[in-house]
Amino acid sequence: MEFESYFPVWNQLTTEQQKLISDTVTFRTIPKGHIVHNGSMDCAGLMLLRTGQLRAYIMSDEGREITIYRLFDMDMCLFTASCMMRSVQFDITIEAEKDTEVWVIPPDVFKKIADESAPMANYMNEIMASHFSEVMWLVEQIMWKSFDKRLAGFLLDETALEGTNKLKITHEIIGNHLGTAREVVTRMLRYFQSEGIVKLTRGTVEVVDAPKLKKLIEK
Repeated sequence: MEFESYFPVWNQLTTEQQKLISDTVTFRTIPKGHIVHNGSMDCAGLMLLRTGQLRAYIMSDEGREITIYRLFDMDMCLFTASCMMRSVQFDITIEAEKDTEVWVIPPDVFKKIADESAPMANYMNEIMASHFSEVMWLVEQIMWKSFDKRLAGFLLDETALEGTNKLKITHEIIGNHLGTAREVVTRMLRYFQSEGIVKLTRGTVEVVDAPKLKKLIEK
């Protein structure tokens, strides 16, 4: 079963716990753009990514989004089982950024294993601590970094992630990631273009001078 090699603490579970998971886990394909989880009352179960990419974000009362973290191959998505975690008191939306394949462990099975298994509970705590660190880093970025530096960092991260300098991404999507209005993104991208840093075409942003972006971040 391929699932076993993806599950981080599989070999630390008992035979009975392994069988319970094997008997109940399901495989699911999620198309790009699909909302996987929407709010603390939504409870699909614990997800383990086989392939693809998920984006977790929060939304303001005015409808503005901001990305708080992303999940990739072999990452585990806890918040899709948030109904099993009493400490979660805020709403997170999770969307598939690419076509994604996941295994899903039902929430009641996840809770039973987490309650019984110290290695499983410890691993869940590690994931929560990692996400908390990512959120604190995000808060620091918003509070102390100017938008031009945040945008420069985002563009460099995206080119590294996608493996290309030509990003198929809209200004609105960039704004959603950074928690900023589309118009603000457009103005800054146009400034970058005037400086010879990027080239803008409809639906794409091409980084033509990555060293300038890096230098901007380091200022």
